Amino acid sequence: MSRQHAHAHIARGAAGLAAAMGIGRFVYTPILPLMTEQAGLSPGSAGGLATANYVGYLAGALAGVAAPRLVRTTATWRMALAAIVASLAAMPLTHNVIAWLAIRVVAGFASAVLFVIAVDWMLDHARGRSAQLPGWGFGGVGVGIALSGALVLLLPAAGWRAAWWTSAGLAALVAAVAWHMRGAPDAQPEEATSPTRQPDSRRWFVALFACYTLEGIGYIIAGTFLVAAIGQNSAGWLGNGAWIVVGVAAAPSAALWAWASTRWAHPTLLTAALVLQGVGIALPALAGGVAAALIGAVLFGGTFIGVSTIALAAGRLLAFPRAVAVLTSGYSVGQILGPLVVTPLLHQGVLDGFRYALVTSAVVVSMAALAAMWLRVRCPDLSSRPADAGRAPGATLLGRPASIGPSRP
Repeated sequence: MSRQHAHAHIARGAAGLAAAMGIGRFVYTPILPLMTEQAGLSPGSAGGLATANYVGYLAGALAGVAAPRLVRTTATWRMALAAIVASLAAMPLTHNVIAWLAIRVVAGFASAVLFVIAVDWMLDHARGRSAQLPGWGFGGVGVGIALSGALVLLLPAAGWRAAWWTSAGLAALVAAVAWHMRGAPDAQPEEATSPTRQPDSRRWFVALFACYTLEGIGYIIAGTFLVAAIGQNSAGWLGNGAWIVVGVAAAPSAALWAWASTRWAHPTLLTAALVLQGVGIALPALAGGVAAALIGAVLFGGTFIGVSTIALAAGRLLAFPRAVAVLTSGYSVGQILGPLVVTPLLHQGVLDGFRYALVTSAVVVSMAALAAMWLRVRCPDLSSRPADAGRAPGATLLGRPASIGPSRP
């Protein structure tokens, strides 16, 4: 396959991730303040809608494991793109929380299916090419976040319904770019080249699992409530502006962390990324103001995809059976638990509940950093090995769903 052809499919995969994740999944973050103010959505129900989306996402990821041949087809790819657009357009058609819950479950399921397919196909197309190429494909998540944030920032006076309808139109345009994505015709199953398990690898993997599950809890709280938290004591534009910055910072982050992982050990990078992320989440909650919000957005956006790439790579290097699938399960459960953990803080009677949620998120991410630090002390040399050199770099960093289970940023 020509280089130009491969790059075109990476671009289509990035567009699919922008539609599925950046818009379909995360547009809820900047629209949430509009819904609480204009649609009467209680903060508790806001957490419930977030959890519903993550339940759907977990179900979609498990479907990718249970029926890989059925899921990874062009027909499924296109049906999932259509489902994302339809779910966005359906939100303003009702004012019923139960209906919203069902719609967000569907959106979560479709976004997971698209993610699993995009990972598989982009890694096939990137095989044997630049180490950063798959990372740029995953940058589509950040591009979608930035686009969704800009859209809501430009439409505050139009209301929450217009925000959902416009996001559906934006997702349809991006999905049109992704529509002709397909798998590489010369894709071959990966060879079993996992490194030999070391005596302490099970204990090290337990620490990594705890770290990654805690990250799932902490990151998703910030990813859901960041805009609302900043907006509680700031001008309305600042929250949406910070969300755009999150997307801009996230777009190149996977490629940059991929480059860094060829030079430093995974536990060192994982610890650094989690510390930076914890600081980024805490800043807008504790300091307030424009500088804190924007610096926090850069640190959060620049690390949340990187943490996943590093953690999944470390799991594979530890040679734990089905490491990526196990880590992804813990991370997905963490995403479901995250909004539930902070729901008591979000009730209308609690002053600054959204900002308290960010503080909780920062504490949980700090706990994940401590687990990563323990792993760094006990297993400081965990890094890519010669056995990985023959694979597509993205397969080492992100996991390849077709052979080792689903991966997730």
